[in-house]
Amino acid sequence: MTREKPKNLWLSRWGFILAATGSAVGLGNIWKFPYITGEYGGGAFVLMYLACILAIGIPVMMTEIALGRRGRGSPIDAIARVVRENGSNPLWRGVGLMAMLAGFMILCFYVVVAGWAFAYTWKMLDGSLAATSVEALGQVFEQHNANPWLLGGWSVLVALLTLWIVAKGVQKGIENSVRWMMPGLALMLLILVGYAFTSGSFSEGFAFLFSFDASKLTGEALLAALGHAFFTLSLASGAILTYGSYIPDGQSIARTTFMVAIADTCVALLAGLAIFPVIFANGMSPAAGPGLIFMSLPLAFQQMPFGTAFGVLFFAMVSIAALTSAISMIEATVAYLNEKYGISRVKAAIGSGAVLLVISLLAMLSFNLLSGWTPLGKNFFDWLDYLTSRWMMPLGGIFMVVLAGYALRGEIMRDELNLPPAGYALWLFMVRYVSPVLIMIVFLHALGWLGFDPLVRWYWIAGAIGLLAILGELFAPRVRLVLANR
Repeated sequence: MTREKPKNLWLSRWGFILAATGSAVGLGNIWKFPYITGEYGGGAFVLMYLACILAIGIPVMMTEIALGRRGRGSPIDAIARVVRENGSNPLWRGVGLMAMLAGFMILCFYVVVAGWAFAYTWKMLDGSLAATSVEALGQVFEQHNANPWLLGGWSVLVALLTLWIVAKGVQKGIENSVRWMMPGLALMLLILVGYAFTSGSFSEGFAFLFSFDASKLTGEALLAALGHAFFTLSLASGAILTYGSYIPDGQSIARTTFMVAIADTCVALLAGLAIFPVIFANGMSPAAGPGLIFMSLPLAFQQMPFGTAFGVLFFAMVSIAALTSAISMIEATVAYLNEKYGISRVKAAIGSGAVLLVISLLAMLSFNLLSGWTPLGKNFFDWLDYLTSRWMMPLGGIFMVVLAGYALRGEIMRDELNLPPAGYALWLFMVRYVSPVLIMIVFLHALGWLGFDPLVRWYWIAGAIGLLAILGELFAPRVRLVLANR
């Protein structure tokens, strides 16, 4: 089959690395990863998390990039072309459809969350966050969400900025924007780490993040590491697969994937070093979840020298992180409309943006006018989150690795990944036997169907090890065959 001629390409390898890192870095990196790191054993958890990145994140990300570059298109078109080349059932394109829909649905509620960061940048400037307690700042947050015009206005601003960047194209829009946004985010983060170093509690924050406490490595810690390793890299949401379709031939997929994973982890850890010393210096608890950003931190900044300036800098950094993630979520839809129907990127952005604004409006109204509308116990905002994070993304990840590991002929992925025989054999083993099992664990746990009660934890672990050992024995002849044909 003749390869699809690429219509858009990154100008350089750094274009993809910055864009993919921007997609991965979001609010979860800013507060969730640093917090769960400290909660589950510091340095011991970091090592466990890195192992999970190697077991889930990197193999699945390499798979998505390879499928995107092989098919050269949106998730639907790219997978359809690869499947057609392989002679497989065209229903596999549904995997691409699920990924594209997941990314779009996530953006529909993510613009509301990103709007909080933009709004708080302004609130730090105009003094709206002047309060004397976390409870008072909690009321400020509730009042902000209770005003549909205020909440909706900031959400629309985020949506319009996102669509404006995407409408300008891959190189002039996305790549040019991340070329200044990601270095700017890194610079602001380093400045905030330097500021935290002067807070007087830097050593306490450092110990919270990096003290090696193996006793905290429980079954729940493993589930937290597995879940974050899967969700942090924007897998199975159409973003990485679409971005991968813009990578020029000849660039190493493995090398760029490792660089994105390392950059994403470094940003998360630096965010912890910027946040927790400030929290500890003011005698606050790090166990505040999202409230850490919108309630505890604003109060902490007010109580420190030059706190307002650094508070503005912090929320500007969070806003950039949210915007780079939002860009990646809409790109798959715009690329699909552009390629499939020949619609210009500007018109595709306007069309998809109209649908986005309508759905995000319902998500925004879940906090005020429609707060009482909770079909089956969840409001519209929560349903979008539930369907995407607990169903669509884990199932999409499983189908993606099953497609690459079982359904496609070996030479397709081997040629695209261009790995040494031993490296390809390792990747194939991971996507066939390790990644699907671990993603299934994430899926079942997210649905509440799997727990790690202390009485049964070791049975789960022993069973998983036994299963992997059996699968390894089944796979061993193929590994030897691949190594023998080097």
